Amino acid sequence: MLCLRPPLPVISSRLEVTTFSNNTGSVVVCALKGPRPRYPRVWKSRTRIGTISKSAKLVDCIKGLSNVKEEVYGALDSFVAWELEFPLIAVKKALKTLENEQEWKRIIQVIKWMLSKGQGRTMGTYFTLLNALAEDGRLDEAEELWTKLFSENLESMPRVFFNKMIAIYYKRDMHEKMFEIFADMEELGVRPNVAIVNMMGNVFKKLGMLDKYHKLKKKYPRPKWEYKYIKGKRVRIRAKEVDEFDASNEDVNRDNEISRVLNESEEVDTNFNEADVEAPCS
Repeated sequence: MLCLRPPLPVISSRLEVTTFSNNTGSVVVCALKGPRPRYPRVWKSRTRIGTISKSAKLVDCIKGLSNVKEEVYGALDSFVAWELEFPLIAVKKALKTLENEQEWKRIIQVIKWMLSKGQGRTMGTYFTLLNALAEDGRLDEAEELWTKLFSENLESMPRVFFNKMIAIYYKRDMHEKMFEIFADMEELGVRPNVAIVNMMGNVFKKLGMLDKYHKLKKKYPRPKWEYKYIKGKRVRIRAKEVDEFDASNEDVNRDNEISRVLNESEEVDTNFNEADVEAPCS
C-alpha cells in the first residue's frame, strides 16, 4: 500500500553565532529576532497643519485687505471653503493674535463674520467684540451690544462685563453712565472688585460726594492682601503698602486701575473661551 507523507524538517545541530552592531540604525537581524531596520520616513510631511499655522495663515490673509466688508468677508469665506467643519479654534487663536497686535477693526470684522455663520456665540466672543468696539472708538455700537447682552442675560451676566463698561466710562469721564452700571450691579447682587471700588471712589471724591465715598468704602472694605502688576509681574502686597505705592504713583494711578481691570478681564475671557459658555444672543 502506497502512503504519501510530507518530508520531515531538517534540524541542524550546529549553532549559528550572529554578531550585533552597536548602531541600531542599519541593523538587519536574521532568524526573526531583534530590532527591525530603521529607514528615514520619506512620506512624513514636515509642514504644520495644526490650528497655530491655520490661525497664522488667517491673520496673513486678512491683514493686507482694505476695510471693505465684501472684500474681507469674501477672503474669510474662501479661507474656510474646503473645511469640513468650521475652524473655530483657529479663528479664536487668530483673534487673540489680532488683539495682541491691537488690530481692532479686523477683530470686529472677523467676529461679525463668524457670528453671521452661526459660530462662536459665546460670552468670551461677545466680550472681545465689546472691547474691540470700545478701543476703536465706536462707543454707540458698544453700548448697543451691552444693552442687548444685559437684557437677554439679566440674572446671569458675568461680572467682567460690568467691570469693562465701568472702565470704559471711567476712561471717558462719563460719570452718569458709571453710576447706572454700578446701580445695576448692586441691584443684581454682583459684588464689585477693588479696582471698580477705587474708580467709583475717585469719581465721588472728584464730584465732592464725600458721604457716598465713605459709604462705599464702608460697604466694600479693602481686603488685607492685594495684587499689583509691577513691571509686568503680579506681586502680592499688603493693603497698607498698596496705599503707599499708589501715593508715589499718582500720575499713573488712573492708567494702572484701568489696565488692572483689563488684565482681569483677559483672564476671565480666557476661562470663557476654554469653557465655551454658550449665550442665547443672535
